[in-house]
Amino acid sequence: MGGGAREHALAWKLSRAAGIDELYAAPGNPGMAGIATCVPIAADATVELAEFAASLHIDLTLVGPELPLVLGIADEFARRGLLLVGPSRAAAEVEGSKVFTKEFCLRNGIPTARAKVVRNRDEAAAAVKELKVPVVFKADGLAAGKGVQVCRRKGEVEQALARYFEERTFGAAGEKVLVEECLEGEEISFMVLTDGVSVLPLASARDYKRLEDGDGGPNTGGMGSVSPAPTEPGLAARILRTIVHPTIAGLAAEGRPYRGVLYAGVMATKAGPQLLEYNCRFGDPETQAVIPRLDCDLLPLLRAAAAGELGALRAAWKREVAVCVVLAADGYPASPRRGDAITGLGEALAQPGVLLFHAGTALQDGRLVTAGGRVVSVVGRGVTLEEAAQTAYSGVARVQFDGMHYRRDVGKGLS
Repeated sequence: MGGGAREHALAWKLSRAAGIDELYAAPGNPGMAGIATCVPIAADATVELAEFAASLHIDLTLVGPELPLVLGIADEFARRGLLLVGPSRAAAEVEGSKVFTKEFCLRNGIPTARAKVVRNRDEAAAAVKELKVPVVFKADGLAAGKGVQVCRRKGEVEQALARYFEERTFGAAGEKVLVEECLEGEEISFMVLTDGVSVLPLASARDYKRLEDGDGGPNTGGMGSVSPAPTEPGLAARILRTIVHPTIAGLAAEGRPYRGVLYAGVMATKAGPQLLEYNCRFGDPETQAVIPRLDCDLLPLLRAAAAGELGALRAAWKREVAVCVVLAADGYPASPRRGDAITGLGEALAQPGVLLFHAGTALQDGRLVTAGGRVVSVVGRGVTLEEAAQTAYSGVARVQFDGMHYRRDVGKGLS
C-alpha cells in the first residue's frame, strides 16, 4: 500500500522474492507499474483495500505509509482473517500521537528528552522559559514528517509560536504540541521487525530532514539517507536494550501488542541513546538506502512478523554502503509545483550501482511528469561511503526537470 519511493523500493525487493505469483500496488506509481499491477485505490481507503484483498485472496499485505495504520487498517484486515504487516490502530498510536509516546516513555522508563504538553501560545512560552533555548516544537498528530521545528534562537521560537498557535499550520494535528528540550548528539534511524515478542533489527540509517545543505531550511519528509549509519560499537545493542525491547514489552502489557515495523528515531547523546520519536512503519527515505543492502529474501521476514512467528530469524546484509538522494520539486515542502517533464531516468539507471525509486511522478500524455513534492530517490551503492555518494550523484546528474532541487551534502562529513 502506497505510492512513494519507499513503497517502490519495497516492491522492487519483493519482486525478486521466490514464491510470489502476483504483486499488487495500491495505488502505486509509474515506476512500480513495471514490477507490480497498480490498483487505483488510495492507501488510506481502508475498507476498500480490505475488500480488494479479500476478493483476490491476497496472502500478505505490506503497508507503506503511516496514515492507514493510524486509521486502523490492520484491524480491518484482521476482522477478515487477512494477514497484514503493520500494527493495530491502538499500537500505531506510537506515531499517531507524540504526546502518547512521550507519556508512554515516562511510564516505562524509556530514555527521552524532557518535554511539556501545551495547548496555546502562553503555555508554550512558559515551557520554553522552563526548558531553555534551544527547544523543539512537535505537533502531536500526523504532519507528514513536517511537524517538528528546532529552535536554536529566540527569533526562531517566536516564529514557532506564530506557526503553531496563530497560523495553525498543522490544523487538528497541532491541537496539542510538545515543547521539548533539544538533545545534542548524532541522530540514528533504527528500524526493527517485530511479531510482538521477538525483535529482528534491520540495518541502521541516517536521514537528512532539512531542505538545504548543512541542515538549513525547513523540515521535510526527508531529503536523503545513508545506510549503515556510522555509529559507535555497541550502540545498536544499547538501543535494543534500553528503548526497543522495553517498548515492545510495555505496549503488550498495556494491551497494545505491536506487530510490524517499528522505527525509532534515536539521538546518541553523551548520556546514551534517547528516543526522539517512533514511526509505525518503514522510514522514508531510509528504506531506499536500507532495502538494497538486504542480502536475503524479504518476504519470509515480513510473513513471520505478521503471523507472530519471527522467532530467531535474522537478516543478512551486504557489506556495502548505500546513499539515497531525494530529488524534490520546485516549491517543496510548502507548495510543490506539478506537471514538469522529467528526463534522464534511463541514463541515470545505466550508471553502475545506481537505483531509482519513483515517488511524485505521473504519466501525462505519454510523458513522465512531476506529481508531488519528493519526485525521485536516486540510490548509489559502493564499498565505501565516498564511493556510494559519488555513484548516487552520478545518477542525479543525469536526471532533469524544471525547478529540481536536492541536497548536495548527503553522505558528506560522516565518519
